[in-house]
Amino acid sequence: MFKLNFDVKRHYLDNGLEVLTIKKDTKIAAINIGVKVGSLYEDMDEKGIAHFIEHMLFKGTTKRDYEELNDELEFLGGEYNAYTDYTATVYTISCLEEEIPNALDILGDMIINSSFKDKEIEKERGVILSEIRSSKDDIEDYSIRRINECAFNKSPLKYDVAGIEENIKKYKRGDLVDFYKKYYIPNNTVLAMVSSYSHEEALKEIKKYFSNWEHKDLTLREIIQEKNIEKIFTTTKSNIEQNTIVYLYTFNELNKELELPLKILNHRLGESSNSLLFREVREKRGLAYDIYTSLNMTNNVKTLYIYTAVSKKDVEAAIKAIDKTILSVKEGNLEFCERDLTLMKKIHRTAVISTLEDPSELCNYMLHQGLDNEDLFEFEKDMEKLDKLDINKIQETANIVLNRPTIHILKS
Repeated sequence: MFKLNFDVKRHYLDNGLEVLTIKKDTKIAAINIGVKVGSLYEDMDEKGIAHFIEHMLFKGTTKRDYEELNDELEFLGGEYNAYTDYTATVYTISCLEEEIPNALDILGDMIINSSFKDKEIEKERGVILSEIRSSKDDIEDYSIRRINECAFNKSPLKYDVAGIEENIKKYKRGDLVDFYKKYYIPNNTVLAMVSSYSHEEALKEIKKYFSNWEHKDLTLREIIQEKNIEKIFTTTKSNIEQNTIVYLYTFNELNKELELPLKILNHRLGESSNSLLFREVREKRGLAYDIYTSLNMTNNVKTLYIYTAVSKKDVEAAIKAIDKTILSVKEGNLEFCERDLTLMKKIHRTAVISTLEDPSELCNYMLHQGLDNEDLFEFEKDMEKLDKLDINKIQETANIVLNRPTIHILKS
């Protein structure tokens, strides 16, 4: 066990807004607002609309035009950002604690009173189309997008969060406003704030800017969960020097108790700088400059990717090396001794504590626990489980998850 240097409480306003107040000895405050709508909740003719709306919230409100809004955000003297993923749209501010009232005022205005002016919509349409086209020039982004397109028939994971060009070109103001009014409601939103305020003080300040936000009924669509297609796909692309290889595994039915072993397995397999895949593919065989894994375990998105880029002549050898490593992990033939396990536990503890120490990282962690309706203190339980985790449990997890991959090869 370790002593926490913060305290967190969960509250609900009368309008349904979930509020997480995190009391921590800090001079830097962090405020995150997450709306439970991402690309998973879009129909085919809505692909990209959640991301479009994220952009538009910075383009002005009924109280502040674009110039005023962005000037006031800058004048906070901190950092602000936003992102859209599969399950949520998130807006973040970190600033001096004395700026909390101003930050809450601005965020509340953006979330509740966005204006969607036609002139600004047209400007942002061009920006988003440029963003989509630019991603096609990034072979890593393009490769991940292609494997998602190939791996699923009906799952919304098949489509990129930024959307489809044809949709972005056709959206009118009414389309954006209708989607915004449907999903941007307090009972579909979580607000997390890290500060040195007491829970009572923090809640009182938040209520000033969010208690008048109107509750509306909402029924979220059921998300299609689909196992990835077990097949090798190949795409050709001109003007590229490297060929990419991507593996995709899905594990929608994985028991909750195996999520921690999977995190440790992922780190040993491909996340660390001395991972098993790195040692086999780069250090031993000299086939690639880098190879890594990427793990996602949010609600409705349970994926593990392996990515590398190699020369055209080395594609087959790289696939054989990856397959050999995966098989060896599953059969327990690779060096994964108690010392390795101890190291992985240390690294996991370091990552967790680093997150809890940083106000922005802590705020982001708590927000996503709230968005996923998870235990806010899950990290404590994970730290306790680490002591009991053994190599057999990691091997068991490998045999459940590392099966039947979709493989995509991008060839020059």
